[in-house]
Amino acid sequence: MANLNLTDVGKAYAGNVEVLKNINLDIDTGELIVFVGPSGCGKSTLLRMIAGLEKITSGELLIDGQRMNDVPPAQRGIAMVFQSYALYPHMTVRDNMAFALKLAKKSPAEIDEAVNRAAKVLQLGEYLDRLPKALSGGQRQRVAIGRSIVRDPKVYLFDEPLSNLDASLRVATRIEIAQLKESMPNSTMIYVTHDQVEAMTLASRIVVLANKGIAQVGTPLELYETPENEFVAQFIGSPAMNLMSGEIVETGDVTQVRVDAGNGTIAASIPTQPGDKGAKVNIGIRPEDMIATDQENYAFAGNVEIVEALGEVTQLYFEKPNADAAAVIGKLQGIHADVRGKQMKMTADPGKVHIFENGKSLLYR
Repeated sequence: MANLNLTDVGKAYAGNVEVLKNINLDIDTGELIVFVGPSGCGKSTLLRMIAGLEKITSGELLIDGQRMNDVPPAQRGIAMVFQSYALYPHMTVRDNMAFALKLAKKSPAEIDEAVNRAAKVLQLGEYLDRLPKALSGGQRQRVAIGRSIVRDPKVYLFDEPLSNLDASLRVATRIEIAQLKESMPNSTMIYVTHDQVEAMTLASRIVVLANKGIAQVGTPLELYETPENEFVAQFIGSPAMNLMSGEIVETGDVTQVRVDAGNGTIAASIPTQPGDKGAKVNIGIRPEDMIATDQENYAFAGNVEIVEALGEVTQLYFEKPNADAAAVIGKLQGIHADVRGKQMKMTADPGKVHIFENGKSLLYR
């Protein structure tokens, strides 16, 4: 299998319409890397550049140390699974999976061995003689994946492979892809999705793309627990992290902050310097980290406008103090169906409080 190195990679159309710039990323053998980001951020374009379906405008792509910028797609040792299944409707599952090997002039014995091995991994053995129309959406996607596996490529590329499936099939197929990766530990995979649940559950590392570049790279929990900037803080996690304006009032190994919508001060387990005192900042607290309190010091107080009782958790949507203020959401364990219209005070543990100045986390200064 392979490792990939992208150095200062960029993409522009018509010479000056810049889509991506300064992409620097190293992908190790055996990783499952997930590209996420908002629509139009260039995640599929970056995947297609790696595949050779889009020309790299600037920078360099290496696969196993070999420069690939001008190498045709068929010679890069890459297999791609597209958003659409792209199966041949008149061919059986067996013939769909074997088609690329037949074009490569492999022997019948090699083809049968490769197809049977892939069918076993993907649990498609009993469907090999069926036509695609006789399969469910999840089974068709597995056939598309199997068509890639039989080629034994250096790198697997997945371009939103689950977006055409309904909710229940997405969950089932996502689990199957995770199991597939476990059964192929040395395979290098790059996966594009807009679904952060897929990213969080599948990825070895996540690459968050925004503003034509990389906003942050890290493991799922690194991005969730220690986002580098406000964009990642609000993009990873659902509902998004609450951001509330405030001020640093005491510095040190533990920082005291005053939130404009709260009272008194709350602590954050973030070290600051004496010169930070008085700085205007945004304080971030995830909805699931909000704690109801009756103490004198609290981060936020507001009237509960909407209650979503989901059983195991209750989501509280607070009234905005003014039209320009960001919405604040609390996500409390258990059932709290009787709080609508009431005022609640919320706080958080120091280890769950984030501080951002000019959009950047103080942890990464």
